[in-house]
Amino acid sequence: MDINLSASEARVIGCMLEKESTTPDQYPLTLNGLTNACNQKSNRDPVMNLSEAEVRTTLNDLIEQLIVREEEGARVSKFKHRFCNTPFSSLQLSEQERAIVCVMLLRGPQTPGELRSRTGRLAKFSDVKVVEQVLQEMIGKELVVQLPREAGKRESRFAHLFSGPVEVSAAVSAQPAADTGTNDKDKIRQLEQEVEELKAEVERLKAELARALQDS
Repeated sequence: MDINLSASEARVIGCMLEKESTTPDQYPLTLNGLTNACNQKSNRDPVMNLSEAEVRTTLNDLIEQLIVREEEGARVSKFKHRFCNTPFSSLQLSEQERAIVCVMLLRGPQTPGELRSRTGRLAKFSDVKVVEQVLQEMIGKELVVQLPREAGKRESRFAHLFSGPVEVSAAVSAQPAADTGTNDKDKIRQLEQEVEELKAEVERLKAELARALQDS
């Protein structure tokens, strides 16, 4: 695979894929919006604290690789990806594959069960077996790799290959121990983020309805 993303590049692309689906009215993203998305405390692992200058440097690198495009406007520049499913990319993913890649770019290696629960706003999986089937197809396309199952764990984790080959031993040792309190906090932050996105969508629909009434 020709794509070999750094940690910050993976975060930027993951955020673009996420926001393109969940808040399309705010996409393409401004530098400020993208920085905020990269530094979200919910749905991110690890949590980053990138400055706008660091995000801008990352964007410049991605633009040079033709993976991101800058759209200059009258007020502020905005950025959109060419990572997949565009005329400028040979990488064409199904909706389910795109959702899995997005979540992996944002949160690293995950089990099929975790992927199913975390891709709810991006694609539909009827059950975990469907996730496992899609993952096996992605392994065949050399997009992801299955990690060895850890002792005491019921499911293996899967990792994306968009940042080069995965060092299996390092990936296994990097898995944090389960922390129920932390998981609860993550769920709360995820719900808060979803509420904010729903609020933005409601406001957008209200504005569209008001315009339609004025035109009628």
